[in-house]
Amino acid sequence: MAVKRRTPSVPADSSDSRPPPAAEFPVVGIGASAGGLAAFEAFLSAMPADRNSGMAFVFVQHLAPDHKSILADLIKRYTAMRVFEVEDGMTVLPDCAYIIPPNCDMAFLNGALQLLEPAAPRGLRLPIDFFFRSLAQDRHERAVCIVLSGTGSDGTQGVRAVKAEGGMAMAQTPESTDYDGMPRSAIATGLVDFILPPAEMPARLIAYAAHAFGKEPATGLAPAAIGDHALKKILVLLRAQTGHDFSQYKENTIIRRVERRMAVNQIGQLGDYVRFAQQTRSEVEALFRDLLIGVTSFFRDADIRHRHRSPGH
Repeated sequence: MAVKRRTPSVPADSSDSRPPPAAEFPVVGIGASAGGLAAFEAFLSAMPADRNSGMAFVFVQHLAPDHKSILADLIKRYTAMRVFEVEDGMTVLPDCAYIIPPNCDMAFLNGALQLLEPAAPRGLRLPIDFFFRSLAQDRHERAVCIVLSGTGSDGTQGVRAVKAEGGMAMAQTPESTDYDGMPRSAIATGLVDFILPPAEMPARLIAYAAHAFGKEPATGLAPAAIGDHALKKILVLLRAQTGHDFSQYKENTIIRRVERRMAVNQIGQLGDYVRFAQQTRSEVEALFRDLLIGVTSFFRDADIRHRHRSPGH
């Protein structure tokens, strides 16, 4: 496979617009397989046409390797965003949609999309997991992943990676899919923040992004402000319900996870979140899972670093 390259590495009609710094806008990875086109159509048709979202959207679909993709042309019918089939090294800009080309793996690195020849044989490839993991590593808490219709489990490990970095995950309601394998697998992790039909996703996504990444932080949490009061109440609720004591865990990490859960639930004040958690056992479980995957990721990464430093490795 010859990977297409381009110079310059920005969309051809974007010369009048410089990309914001990489940390400033969220990137939404959307993965689908069988039945994905209908899901893409429903998602994009529900995006507001009268205002920009401030996010970039990257579509990863399982495509037959031996024919030209018409996905970009089809998607253009349903969105006012600029739509590009990805070429190697293309810089990602907000309010644009990017489509994976056939017979490629794709990764996100330093604000640009890199194309690679697939390493695994057809039938064993997991291009959605591959992209979601790279998105998580590059965008961290500003990574969003969405798993739509498809067979198998591609996307599930990517959801774990995004959540471990403090990002957000959505999945299509299985009942609304043509093929429910991928969404069901993602949902089974217990880490998906929103389970919705595609047409309901944009409104929730935009509300979440406005809460989590608005210019003025919605919560304004700071360790000094909450360490002696609300944070301890949250730790008490976690220990009482799950039996796990996070009191020795990094306070800043707990705060970031709490902020994400507040954004998911559209709660603006920490005291309101404490009351919500007291009344909602499923919310304590959701926060626990978010914290636990962060702990698991931390220890796994620490173990990898230790082994790389060890003699003989």
